[in-house]
Amino acid sequence: MTYLVDLVRRHHASLPVGIYSVCSAHPLVIEAALRQAKASHSPALIESTSNQVNQDGGYTGMRPADFRRLVLKIAVLVGLPEERVILGGDHLGPNCWQHLSAVQAMDKAQVLVEQYVEAGFHKIHLDCSMPCAGDVLPLSDAIIAARAARLCVATEKAWRRKGGEAPVYVLGSEVPTPGGAHESLDKIQVTAPQAALATVNAHKSALSAAGIAEVWPRVIGLVVQPGVEFDHDKVIDYVPDKATALSAFIESQPTLVYEAHSTDYQSQSGLSALVKGHFAILKVGPGVTFALREAIWALDQIEREWLGVARSSRVKETLLNAMQENPSHWRKYYEASGESLLLQQQYSLSDRIRYYWPTKSVEAAMQKLFANLDAHPPALALLSQYLPNEYQAIREGNLGFKVKEIVMYHIGTVLNQYAAACGC
Repeated sequence: MTYLVDLVRRHHASLPVGIYSVCSAHPLVIEAALRQAKASHSPALIESTSNQVNQDGGYTGMRPADFRRLVLKIAVLVGLPEERVILGGDHLGPNCWQHLSAVQAMDKAQVLVEQYVEAGFHKIHLDCSMPCAGDVLPLSDAIIAARAARLCVATEKAWRRKGGEAPVYVLGSEVPTPGGAHESLDKIQVTAPQAALATVNAHKSALSAAGIAEVWPRVIGLVVQPGVEFDHDKVIDYVPDKATALSAFIESQPTLVYEAHSTDYQSQSGLSALVKGHFAILKVGPGVTFALREAIWALDQIEREWLGVARSSRVKETLLNAMQENPSHWRKYYEASGESLLLQQQYSLSDRIRYYWPTKSVEAAMQKLFANLDAHPPALALLSQYLPNEYQAIREGNLGFKVKEIVMYHIGTVLNQYAAACGC
């Protein structure tokens, strides 16, 4: 974790450097991120959230050790050394068990963080801002911090049992729903410096009360709201002038930088401005799986026109059927009906489609799509029609025609923006 601690020092030395975190469990997205890190000679920060990966399997069916094996297996495939892979856990706390009492949910959260550390995750975001059954709302900073301190004690004990590099921590939580808001947005309130200070002081006090005050130098990040968010079809862009006071506050905290969530779909200039404003850790998740979906939808259409519907894989149809058969991952987020609902299911920026890629029928259809088009390369005119950037890269000799390479290239266009913003 020396790299992350050093990054904070470099950033406070007036170097506009940062790191981006790819928060996804999809193998193609992970591979694209690892390839980008290899090409830019930088570390790859890959994170999983508590609902993606936990001791019960999460929606991916993976436990922390499973996720680590997946990432490192892909790292070997692309030739990225293990020491350049940083694994992080995002929103680790009672998030998945809010229906339980605080006692029960925190017991589950403690097992969660222990398994993450034992599996070799070193960047740990402790987030106990979620209320549990029976909690009096709103939760105070003191309660949130005390719960986070309890989990920090557990992670420290797990690390000392395991050995190796000590973990580093990120604290705090952005106000909007992780993964994108599901209501229509008009504006986002930037975190007030006083609120950021209250979060810092509450967590410092809680760690001290828990007997682990010495951990504070390894607390490298604070999650706040810089004024960025997205809903179904629009993006709230970063406006540096609105975050001037917040940016100035972190300069008084020499061991901290900000971690910005929901930076998906920000412009290149917006991402660069975030890093310059001390939001040195940029999180991206739905934005990269949205790019994956774009590429697959285009390839599905190319396949249909090139080979005919009867021979096609029907990936798009199969995935939409999977969403209908199991609406649990999108029902409470999408309120439209009829054709409008179908549009949201496919094209909402919150990208609830990402929950359905691991479905067996979808995986089988994806394999068929790749095999069909690799065996029967389509006319370049079809690529020009549906994937013009990839067509241009092929024409210029920068991309070969293999379906996986085309998908990697499309995802990479998003990751390249983050790498440029972070100085990678």
